[in-house]
Amino acid sequence: MALQWVILTYLVAVEAAIAVLLTLPSPKLVKNRLVSLVSLILQPALFVVPFAGFQLLDIYWKNEHRLMCTSEICTASERDRYEKSIYKAQRNVILCAASILLYWSVYRICKYHKEIQHLEEVEKKSKEL
Repeated sequence: MALQWVILTYLVAVEAAIAVLLTLPSPKLVKNRLVSLVSLILQPALFVVPFAGFQLLDIYWKNEHRLMCTSEICTASERDRYEKSIYKAQRNVILCAASILLYWSVYRICKYHKEIQHLEEVEKKSKEL
């Protein structure tokens, strides 16, 4: 079960790095090549959205069926284990939300860049006439 969270963590790190690379100022040729490369990767990388959604559903189901340990009958170690599982679930929810948000951000950055590039081409053609 931990492998899926490691994969999602690496995906979030890669998405964050790509978002930073796309927003850093760079020469126009480098930026165009980078945006075209990322645009090619975006469609196969769309699997992160249903994957994160499934993980959110899994967290919700586990939260609904988790044994509560809030009474005085529980030992200190059981209470610590319960609290640790709650914290891990909260961390994983943030991880899932971050992966979806970063994917959307990278998608929108690429789309805006392509729109700007198209508008620059239209302006260039209109100046030539």
